[in-house]
Amino acid sequence: MKLRIERTNSTNPDFKKLVNELDTELKIIDGDDHAFYDQFNGIENLRYVIVGYLDNIPVGCGAIKQYDNTSVEVKRMFVPKEFRGKGIATQLLTELEIWAKELKFSKIILETGLKQKNAVALYKKNDYANIPNYSPYENTKTSVCFQKILIL
Repeated sequence: MKLRIERTNSTNPDFKKLVNELDTELKIIDGDDHAFYDQFNGIENLRYVIVGYLDNIPVGCGAIKQYDNTSVEVKRMFVPKEFRGKGIATQLLTELEIWAKELKFSKIILETGLKQKNAVALYKKNDYANIPNYSPYENTKTSVCFQKILIL
């Protein structure tokens, strides 16, 4: 099956459904830290959103949003458990990188939780380098931040 990736925005109903699933999972993983992280994960006004489909079934999502003049931040990356291990997250991440380059950004940054072992492995596998935690995560011991320099 070939993954079809649709570029959209945060009003997309499939994106909203996937984000609800993501938040449900993160409440369990993050436990007491969830409220802190949740405040930075609103989806209102996300202009650069992707949703992946297999046979018209939404199987993953992600977004980028401008962080500064040269960087975008990856937000709301998610693939439901039943679709993991098929390379979907890597395809979605690659599409976000392509879109960031088209928008003339030279760097992608992101934050994920240390407890999210699969996410950490995904970013390392895709050549993201550990960086010091950036604002607003700089004093958060349960966070890990990454970046990837994009060749324009």
